[in-house]
Amino acid sequence: MAEHAIQRQLLKAALSLPTPALRAASGGQAAYVGGRTLDPRLQFLLRAALAQPPLQSMSVEEARKAFAENWALIAARPEPGVRIEDMDVDGPGGPIRVRVYRPPEPDPAIPPLVYAHFGGGTMGDLESCHAFCSILAKGMRGTVLSVDYRLAPEHRFPAGLEDLLAVFRHARDHAAELGGPEGHAAIGGDSMGGTLAAAACQQLRRAGEPQPSLQLLIYPPLDATAQTQSMTTYAAWPPSRELMQWQFAHYIGAGDDPADPRISPLREADVSGLAPAVVVTAGFDPLQDQGEAYARHLLDAGVPVAFRCYDALVHGFVGFTGAVPRADCACREIAGLAREGLQGRIHVPPRRRAG
Repeated sequence: MAEHAIQRQLLKAALSLPTPALRAASGGQAAYVGGRTLDPRLQFLLRAALAQPPLQSMSVEEARKAFAENWALIAARPEPGVRIEDMDVDGPGGPIRVRVYRPPEPDPAIPPLVYAHFGGGTMGDLESCHAFCSILAKGMRGTVLSVDYRLAPEHRFPAGLEDLLAVFRHARDHAAELGGPEGHAAIGGDSMGGTLAAAACQQLRRAGEPQPSLQLLIYPPLDATAQTQSMTTYAAWPPSRELMQWQFAHYIGAGDDPADPRISPLREADVSGLAPAVVVTAGFDPLQDQGEAYARHLLDAGVPVAFRCYDALVHGFVGFTGAVPRADCACREIAGLAREGLQGRIHVPPRRRAG
């Protein structure tokens, strides 16, 4: 613990250096790729991360430990005033651990938001998005339920999706107890959590159930079969192609189809009638094109969408709120966008007439 505290202090001191010093420690010049310039603190952190063994070179257990230790170094404290408690929700594989965040000034008109963390379906837990979920709760003025869904390879697809749906249905059915309007709940997540949230909306429609009040999708991988331009332009940036392939090999079984919309929601041809969406991407992210393509796909189907791309940030930025002010600002804006979406303040732009 003492060593970890020292590492955090040293990192905090390094990140407080002026931009020229950070650039000098990160190769001597700004990272400018594809018309975008990377935040200097992220450039410093990523250069340090690249000096470590890649996660895909480890066993799953080793990768999870390294993943958790690295995120703990840059994690922020939860927002003051947010009440936090853990609970269990019955799920198809047994009790699902859920962390509940209640805002200091709740708005009873805001439905609870069920949230799934990042980690490629193989890593991550309730600590991965601990600070961010508190930012969401405070900024939305609504309850957030963070889901500790089952991970692969112990529990392959569709276990995580089933768990997220179970917690969403619980939140919807107990919305009044959670401080929101009866019978309403929203859903969201970042990275793989965003994939699960998008797939959950499609699954609810297939089952004939009401849609969530909102889907919050933050830099989600939405097509496991895609080879887009951003995957080439930002191939050197996390998550690397090798890491995604490693995670995907653990996530699905031999008989699963990568083009299944439950795995690749962008492959669903008809997305009409789905929940209004806030779709967020990062500029320095191989997956940037997929989030933007899904936003357009939803808009073309008449679904209200608010889209944001944070050009100077990287995949996973919701975990950097304790180290990168620009990431912290983005997360607070996302909370505001989610609140607007839950208030019905996302509108479909008028369609352009042909010719």
